[in-house]
Parts: sequence; C-alpha cells; structure tokens
Amino acid sequence: MDTFAYKGISDGKYVEGNIEAINSDEASHKLKEQKIIITNLIRAAKGKKKEEKGEKKKSSFSLFGKKKAKVEDVLIFSKQFATMVKAGLPILQVLTMLRDQLESPAMKEVVEDIRKSLEGGVTLSKCFEKYPELFDNIYVNLIKAGEASGKLDVFLLKIVDSLEKKEGIKKKIKSALMYPGIMFTVAVTVSAFMLIKVVPVFAKMYDGMGIELPAATATIMAMSDFLRGTGGMILLLGLITFFIVFKYLTSKNEKFKYMWHKQVLKLPIFGDMILKSMLARISLIMGNLSAAGVNLLESLEIAKSVSTNVVVLESLENVKKGVFSGETLTKLFLKDPLFPPTFSQLISVGEQTGQLDEMFGSVAKYYESEFDTVVDNLSSLIEPIMIVFMGLMIGGLMIAMYSPIFNVGALIG
Repeated sequence: MDTFAYKGISDGKYVEGNIEAINSDEASHKLKEQKIIITNLIRAAKGKKKEEKGEKKKSSFSLFGKKKAKVEDVLIFSKQFATMVKAGLPILQVLTMLRDQLESPAMKEVVEDIRKSLEGGVTLSKCFEKYPELFDNIYVNLIKAGEASGKLDVFLLKIVDSLEKKEGIKKKIKSALMYPGIMFTVAVTVSAFMLIKVVPVFAKMYDGMGIELPAATATIMAMSDFLRGTGGMILLLGLITFFIVFKYLTSKNEKFKYMWHKQVLKLPIFGDMILKSMLARISLIMGNLSAAGVNLLESLEIAKSVSTNVVVLESLENVKKGVFSGETLTKLFLKDPLFPPTFSQLISVGEQTGQLDEMFGSVAKYYESEFDTVVDNLSSLIEPIMIVFMGLMIGGLMIAMYSPIFNVGALIG
C-alpha cells in the first residue's frame, strides 16, 4: 500500500493528514466516506516535487494589464468545476486542470490565483470572494454553505443552475427586444434616406410643373428641407444632449431615477416581463440560500443584488426591515404593491408548512413559466405590429410623394 497526503474540508474546517490506500482512487473513496471534501491528494513521496513545481510557476502569472473575464467564461468555468468536484477529484487538481483547459486568458489567471490561495490555506469561499466582479454574494455564500455542510458538489450545481437561468432570462429579454429594435432602426434609416435623397428629386419636378401640392406632400417636403438644412444638425445635437442629460439624471438624481425605474415597471407588456423575470430570480436565490442555511435577513440582503431597479431594492429593503421587526414574510409581501398576490399566497404556503426553501423553488418555476409565456406572446404580437408600422411609415411617405402625379393624371383625364 502507498501513503497519500491529503488536504480537505470537514465540517467547515480545513484538515490535512495521511491515509494508506492501494491507489489514489481508493484513497479518494476512503476520504469521501469520512465526509471530507478533498482539496489536494498526492503520494507522500512525491509531495515535495509537486510543491516545488507550484513554487516555480508562482511568478509566471500576472493579474495586471489583461482583459476582464466575461460572464460566459464564469459560466463555463462553474460548469466544469461543479462536474469535476462531483466526480470526486481533489479541488486543487480540478483548478490546475481548469487553468490549463480554459480558453480565456483572464479566467486562467483568476483560476490560478484561486488555486495558489487555496494551496496557501485560504478557505475556498475567501478565494472566490477576492473577485466580486466575477463571483457575486450569491456565488460566495453558496460555496460557504457547501464548505460548512460537506456537500460542496451539491451547492456548486445550484450555482450553475442559478447562473444558467440568469443568462437564459437575459438572452430571452434581448431576443424579444432585438426584432422590434432592428425593424424600428431600418424604418427610421430608410425614411431618413428618402427624406434627404429622394424627396428633393420630387420637389424639383413639382416646382417645374407649377401645380398645387396636397397638404401631406407639402409637409413631407418641409420635413426634407428641415433635415437637409441646419435643422437636421440641431435635431441630432438635441437627441445627443437629451441622451446625455437623461443618463446623468438616472445615475445622479435619486428622485428622477426612482420615477424612471417605477415607470419602467409600468410599461405595457415590457414592464410585466421585467417584473416576472426579477421575481423568478429573487425566488430562485432565496430558495437556494434558504436551503444553504443562510438566515432570512441575510438572504434578503443578498437577493437585492438581483436588480439595479431602485423600486425593487426599496421593496426588498422594506421586507427586510419588517422581518427584523418580527412580521411574517406573507404579510410583508402582501403589503407591498410590487409583489403580486400570487407571489404572497405561494410564500404563505411555504411559511405554514415550514418548507420555505422548497416553496421558493416552486415560485421560481412558476414565474419562469409566466415569463416564458409573456416572451412568446410578445414575439408573436410584435411581428405584425412592426410590419404595419413599417408599411404606414414608408408606404405613407411614398403615397404622399406620388399623390400630386395622380392628381395631375385625374385632371388630364
């Protein structure tokens, strides 16, 4: 039998020692039976060599002057990390493998820094906590829960599930808004081109004919003159100024920011879609944190990171204050107009049965389903609306320009 030196996590504490086994697989199996999460496992005789190799590599990585890792890179890393840890591989070995496999240079450096910190005795959650721009409070707290419970693989899979759903919601919102955005841009671009380039040709022709122009045609020609002259530049500068002022007010003026964010949630169709996506995310996070043993007040504070909408943040802060005062979640959610009655009723069932984490999971699924329905309805509704919009805008422009010719034809006839 060989002797293997191991480092790991047991009952939330870091442990190390030696174990005898035929091979590394048997050593891993024995340690898992003792409910030890393995961070490093090596044959005792080869330990020094591996540590020396680690030391040699220490100076070859720099975290400065590089591109930042993307959300997609974090998701890929988390999936692979969760899968390998679930397979029973030591965490240090997993991090070494991922460092060599990942394509993103920025993510490689982050993983290597985490590996070095872990090798130096820093807890896994603290290693991830160093990168709040990549791993948020939810991510770190679920890793802490995994360390404390000895079920790191379970909580890593919860993290992956949470990240996938978050990205899924973002992609669905983007895809729902992309089609109308493209169609509107095309309609405006074509109309602007016609007003600047095509309408002047008609204007010269009608000037030579000396006929009285219909009101619609005269209006289109006036718009063309306006855009081709100083009016076009004034309009462009006005739009740029409006955008800059709007961005400034929504970032610096709290009262204006609150009013705007409140109005966003009241938008027809889009407001409902945004609210349901946030409710799904809040529920999923609250359920995961509750299952991890995080207390309710802390869970509510962490759940605030779901949104940057100040109306949502204020509502969650009010619920948190109410919980601190001893009120039930059901009453607090019912009092706040932001949360629909269905949301409060489902939470009430969880409170009464004592299975709040499971009920939050059910609420998340319910609102994910509702969100999907809203997106599907929006997609089927937008297409005919945008076709009609483009037809009225471009078709109306063409009819207005050709109507004098039709009138001349009618007079000759």
